Amino acid sequence: MHTRQLGQSALEITPIGLGAWAIGGAWRFGWGPQDDADSIATIQRAVELGINWIDTAPAYGLGRSESVIGRALRDIPAEDRPYVFTKCSLVWDEQGTVTHSLRPASIRRECEASLARLGVDRIDLYQVHWPKWAAAPAGHDAGRLEEAWQTMDDLRREGKIWHLGASNFDVGHLSLVHAISPVTSLQPPYSILRRDVEEHELPWCRAHDVGVLVYSPMQSGLLSGKMTRDRIASLPADDWRRDAPWFREPNLTRALTVVNVLRDIGARYRRTAAEVAIAWTLHNAGVTGAIVGARRADQVDEFSRAPDVKLDGSDLARIDDALAHPRPAG
Repeated sequence: MHTRQLGQSALEITPIGLGAWAIGGAWRFGWGPQDDADSIATIQRAVELGINWIDTAPAYGLGRSESVIGRALRDIPAEDRPYVFTKCSLVWDEQGTVTHSLRPASIRRECEASLARLGVDRIDLYQVHWPKWAAAPAGHDAGRLEEAWQTMDDLRREGKIWHLGASNFDVGHLSLVHAISPVTSLQPPYSILRRDVEEHELPWCRAHDVGVLVYSPMQSGLLSGKMTRDRIASLPADDWRRDAPWFREPNLTRALTVVNVLRDIGARYRRTAAEVAIAWTLHNAGVTGAIVGARRADQVDEFSRAPDVKLDGSDLARIDDALAHPRPAG
C-alpha cells in the first residue's frame, strides 16, 4: 500500500488503518462478545496486507483492546510492527463505570497504563478521546482541556508519546489546543451518512496542515452491505448499535437505500459495498486516512483494497441522489 504523510508529522501512514474498538468486547459501548484469538489473527492479517497503523483506546473493553494489541505486537517482528495510536480522557472505576477526565494527573496515569498494556516504550499518536463527553454523569467536572493538552505535550517532551492528536474536536477546541502545541491530526466521525465535518473541521485542518483520520466510514457497519433489518433486530443485547440513531427509522431507510446503490457501484468495479463506502471517504482531499474496524481476519481481506477504488462524478451523484430520495429496502 502507498502511504501518506499525517499532517506535518514524521508518520507516513497507509490510507486505511485497523480500528480496534470492537475487539475490546463487552463494555458499556461494546459490540458484543469477542474472541481474543480472532482479534490477534485480525491484527496479524492487517499487517500482512500492508496496513501500517492501528487505532485503539483504553476505554475499548476497559483496557482489553490495548492488552490484546500488546499481545499481538509481541509476535510481530519489530521491523514490521504497525504504528499504534491510542487515546486518553475516558476513565473508569472498579465497578467499570466510565467517566471523563482531562486532569493532568489522570492523563499521566492513563499514559503509563497504556504503555504497559501495549508493551511499548512510546505511543506513536496520543489523542484526547473527547474534549467533552455527553455521557458523563450530570455535574461531573472533568477539568480543563488546556491542561490536558499541556500535559500531553510534556509527555511528548519526555519521550513517552511521539505526536499529539485530537478526537471528536470542533474548530473551537482545535484552535484552543493548537495554540499550545500543534495538533498532528483530528479524528472525527465521517461517512456518506454523516458529513457535518465538511463544513468547518475539514477546512480548518486543511488550512492548518493537520491530518484527518476519519472513523466509522461504514457508519458502524451499516454501510457494509451486510446489514439487514433482520440482522439489526438480532444484534446481541450488549451491542451498543441496538439503540444507535442510525440503526432506527427514519435513518435506517436512508442508509439501506444508499447501500443498494453502493452494491451497484461496487459491481461496476468488482468490489463490495463496504469498499465503496470507505473509498467515498478517501475521495475527499481533506482526509488522510480512514479507520476501519474488524473483528475477524477475513473482514480485513474484504476491505483492504478499498483505497484502490476511484469513484467518478457519476458515482458520487448516484450516492447523493440515494440520500435525497430514500426508498424502503430490505
